Amino acid sequence: MKSYARLVHLWTGLIFGTILALQGLTGTVLSWRHELDRVLNPGLLHVAPPAGMQDGESLRVSPATAQAALDRLAADARYGRPNMLMFPETAGDVFIAWYRPAPAPTWTQGVTRQVMVDPATLAVTGERNWGEPGLTRALLMPTLFHLHRYLMAGEGGKVVVAIEGVALMLAALSGVIVWWPRMAAAAIRHAFTVRYGGSWPRLSFQLHRAAGFFIAPLFVLSGFSGVQFNKPDWVAPAIRLAGPAAPAGKVLNRSAPAQPGVTPAAALERAQAQFPLARISRLTLPASAKQPYEIRVRQDGELRQGDGATRISVDAGDGTVLRVSDPLRATGAESLVSTLFPLHTGEAFGLAGRAFISFYGLMPLAFFITGLVVWIKFRRK
Repeated sequence: MKSYARLVHLWTGLIFGTILALQGLTGTVLSWRHELDRVLNPGLLHVAPPAGMQDGESLRVSPATAQAALDRLAADARYGRPNMLMFPETAGDVFIAWYRPAPAPTWTQGVTRQVMVDPATLAVTGERNWGEPGLTRALLMPTLFHLHRYLMAGEGGKVVVAIEGVALMLAALSGVIVWWPRMAAAAIRHAFTVRYGGSWPRLSFQLHRAAGFFIAPLFVLSGFSGVQFNKPDWVAPAIRLAGPAAPAGKVLNRSAPAQPGVTPAAALERAQAQFPLARISRLTLPASAKQPYEIRVRQDGELRQGDGATRISVDAGDGTVLRVSDPLRATGAESLVSTLFPLHTGEAFGLAGRAFISFYGLMPLAFFITGLVVWIKFRRK
């Protein structure tokens, strides 16, 4: 069994090692994506805080203000009606209006237009193309995000990243099998021994072996969550083992009005009534007569930071609340799925968790280098 596991471990490392190292390094930076993006682009993403508030203080924007921002964009021929509006999280943040991208080939990265709006003055602070590759201040963080999530290759890149996730799980599990010592005190102690001894290949081997035992569970978690984010059907049977899953598929309006009979502000008020103490974070407008408003809010106590994971679907015709997804009340498979993202990013454990993920992102590169050193040494023999 160990000889087969060693082959799996070797070839998954050689084939996927460089791309997993890239994923880890980009993940290290993306742990602080919003903070770095704001520092790099103060004129685009930062405005003066509202009167009486300090910069960075938690902010709740009213539905009327969001409606005013949408009306301001819709009335300007340069912008028009957006597809989605992301709300400011703290005083000093801006509205971010997203516009639906043009269809792109499978292996081409789609580009989405972002327009930023000051929530106090409704002035447009600027715009950028989310998904356009570049190393300018405005495009650097979006480029790193798309490298990490899609490898800058659109829907095709999602498949490759999902395959990477499977490879990472295989490498971690096969590595534990190869590492597993005899159940004797001396053998177990030897399995955790790390010393230089004048040989870099030996040190690399011992580091790779001992550290791999501790990092393997995190590699399995990262690989599994990466597959779930990109190709959830691949891990659906495993997810269902945790318990009943929420109904699949998108929610549709009960009727199909030619024009929404409910304004965005009214839809936001219906959603806010479901969670009066929550902060509205995102509004997705109907793209067709069949689609409802999709609203996301964040409740206190959610593991997911930023936008949160609470979702409300509101009928665009009559304002009926069609579906509510509440992570604080979720059980079984739904609870597991809502937990994967904050675990993947480390935000489930606050600032310390994100700092740990920043360090953890260096591990795929470290294991690739130490593994390569050992492999080259054995090849020479």
